Amino acid sequence: MEINWENKVNADISKLDSLFIQLNQILKLDLEVLSVHLFDDEGLLEINRKFLDHDYYTDIITFDLRDEFSNEAELFISTERINDNAISNGLNPEEELFRICIHGMLHLAGFNDKTESDIKTIRQKENEYLQLLFHVKHL
Repeated sequence: MEINWENKVNADISKLDSLFIQLNQILKLDLEVLSVHLFDDEGLLEINRKFLDHDYYTDIITFDLRDEFSNEAELFISTERINDNAISNGLNPEEELFRICIHGMLHLAGFNDKTESDIKTIRQKENEYLQLLFHVKHL
């Protein structure tokens, strides 16, 4: 899988390529290309407004671009939301970044977070993959 980066905030991405490659295999996504864009809050808010017509901050936006002609996806991540979430959840920012990356890949595998039941399920999966891949504590 090819991973393309746009890192507007100069975040440390050294461990993320391996994470994405492993999740692509484990989740059987068969992605050929994953583009990952790291922004600040305002940058991601602009994406949220432009493409989803949502006017609020978020930590990740996932675009599944897979069709009969391509096997690609894009993740847009706010590093500011990652830092705030890390504080709220008692994690370090690197652990929270891993969690959010897993969250985006789970969306590509068909998991949602629209209902309380969906949120519970996706959190359980995040914890499962954090433990499997990094031995990170659960929320």
